[in-house]
Amino acid sequence: MKRMNVAMIGYRFMGKAHSNAWRQVARFFDVPIEPVMKVICGRNGTEVRKAAEKYGWQEHATDWREVIERKDIDIIDICTPGDSHHDIAVAAAEAGKAILCEKPLANTLAEAERMLAAVERAGVTHMVCHNYRRAPAVALAKELIERGELGQIYHYRGTYLQDWIVDPNFPRVWRLERAKAGSGALGDIASHSIDLARYLVGEITEVASLLETFIKERPSPDDPTKRLPVDVDDAALALCRFENGAIGTIEASRFATGRKNYNRFEINGSRGSLVFNLERMNELELYIEEGSNSGFRQVIVTEPDHPYIAAWFPPGHIIGYEHTFTHTVLDFLKAIDEGRLPQPNFRDGLRNQRVLAAIERAHASRVWERV
Repeated sequence: MKRMNVAMIGYRFMGKAHSNAWRQVARFFDVPIEPVMKVICGRNGTEVRKAAEKYGWQEHATDWREVIERKDIDIIDICTPGDSHHDIAVAAAEAGKAILCEKPLANTLAEAERMLAAVERAGVTHMVCHNYRRAPAVALAKELIERGELGQIYHYRGTYLQDWIVDPNFPRVWRLERAKAGSGALGDIASHSIDLARYLVGEITEVASLLETFIKERPSPDDPTKRLPVDVDDAALALCRFENGAIGTIEASRFATGRKNYNRFEINGSRGSLVFNLERMNELELYIEEGSNSGFRQVIVTEPDHPYIAAWFPPGHIIGYEHTFTHTVLDFLKAIDEGRLPQPNFRDGLRNQRVLAAIERAHASRVWERV
């Protein structure tokens, strides 16, 4: 079997999730390429060494440019904050590496455009890690919609709610700083709802929006007595029009008390509806119009003929959040082997970025904005 050496840049939350995926994919799936966890890279030498030992990487490094220049590295996995995605991805493309990049693709529309241009110029495989597409229930929803089970799609309602920054004394971490994160709830979690909307319903053409920052200052992570400005949104709301005539709403908030990772969507069509909630990710609520006996039913998505499930466990044995990353890596490796682009790729990342940018423009202009 062909082997490819992987280098991962970044080692914290997403680094942990991606590491598990690279480690597990060949243990459960028949992969066309065996990934070798060659080197993990981060700025803090002590911490990245611990991560390498804990997650199973052969080596660790602190200079991502040196890692990218290595001839023995085939794949670059970008798990850093958004402010470094552009530089790492462009350098990796110029070095001829296949690239998997965390979402959102970039912090700005201009950066996303340059990143796409770089990978297309280099002719390398590229993918954005919108892992929720690979939840089996979401993939099943896609199959149902493509088969026409729901008929003509009228509505998409995407809601992504968390509450981890409700406390005003929570420090101003990098996700609350525009220079590093690009935006707040909009880029962090609404980007997932936007990607799912595009994946399941179609392209978004026009938006109206509202962004809000509830806590304007927070303590410094390094000095709790010092207050730092928060210059990203805490919550984002958008109305959307789709190319196919459907309409939608997207809501994202990190101030929804009691909601930990409530990523939910509902899609209504002329013949039926479906509902997904990440907090119950092995389930899909499905309604198909069948006369007087119609009603929503709960589909437990753990059957061998459901997407991705056959490689895991017997029916009824649920899988979890981490498996969505394993499925992402699986599809990435298949695409490399087959010489095609996986989805979502940097083209999708750019389209998502255009929607994010339009939402920000609509908030400023208070009028509908074209994507």
